Amino acid sequence: MFNRLVPILAALGIVGAFALTLTFLAVKSMEPTETYAIETPSVRDIELKTVAAGSVVPRNEVELKSRVSGIVDAVAVEPGDDVQAGDLIAEIRIVPDVVSLNNASSAVASARIERNEAEVALERAKQLHGQGAISDTEFDRSTTSMALAQERYDAAMSNLELVREGVSRRTGNVSTHVRSTVNGMVLLADIEAGQSVIESNTFNEGTTIAVVADMTDMIFEGRVDESEVGKLTEGMDLQIRIGAIDDTTFEGSLEYIAPKGLLEEGAVQFEIRAALKVPEDTFVRAGSSANADIVLERAESVLTVRESALDVEGNEVFVHVETGPQQFERTPIQVGLSDGIYIQVLDGIDASTALRGARNP
Repeated sequence: MFNRLVPILAALGIVGAFALTLTFLAVKSMEPTETYAIETPSVRDIELKTVAAGSVVPRNEVELKSRVSGIVDAVAVEPGDDVQAGDLIAEIRIVPDVVSLNNASSAVASARIERNEAEVALERAKQLHGQGAISDTEFDRSTTSMALAQERYDAAMSNLELVREGVSRRTGNVSTHVRSTVNGMVLLADIEAGQSVIESNTFNEGTTIAVVADMTDMIFEGRVDESEVGKLTEGMDLQIRIGAIDDTTFEGSLEYIAPKGLLEEGAVQFEIRAALKVPEDTFVRAGSSANADIVLERAESVLTVRESALDVEGNEVFVHVETGPQQFERTPIQVGLSDGIYIQVLDGIDASTALRGARNP
């Protein structure tokens, strides 16, 4: 019985293997054949760019400081106002320093005593000179002493007025008035009536009363990475896009490249500045964020291919040239400048060469 089953099982195994083979071949033949799109090189301009992030600011911003310490009595401007040099910005009411006021009062008292003594001496000299008891020289000396004493008294009174009120009737100087020193627009006036301010002196920069800038002369300030700063030169053209102004690109000219870099987040950055060309009918707000495109290298009307069509091995670059329908030959080429999407072809193929592109889905 067993001897009869062995041939039967063997025959069934052979038939099953044959059926599986046929099934595998049938499924294999049903799988789609891979096909690729065909593309040809194109002639275009290639630009290698870098982007510098930064902001747009006035070239010159002037901070106006108070020359006296005291309390703000009135503010004459608001941010956005146009002012001319000499226009009133704010008025300061002086709170006299006790020590300074005491010293100034003491100086006035001393000068008054000296003046009174000189006045008495001059009256005496007039009488004696009229009697011929003293010479003209001695009389002139008494006259000069009186004039000097009067001058010291006037100076002491003027100093007392300045300490007490900030105004000198003698000279007409009003140190309590803060005035603009330049023409421009008020960008900042962050003070209010009643606020205390500190004078600007050798040891203290003082309270900023207002910031005035010429908004017709704007510059772009940004930073570039150390790997690209060596490719920059002064005078290069920039294309600047301002975040607050959509769909508008402004032209700029590189004016300054910092000689020293700053370490930021593990990378060395170099500051750059560029003059911004703003049309007369466009208003750019100070401090607006902006990005500048800087063309580092440019190749015009050159043969290019998509970088996705390249096959790179080490320092060698290849493309797949079509030799027949969906048949390709691996061909070496020489490449040049790249913009990240297209790359310049220096040698190896021409504009009529058909290349393997992306795989068809």
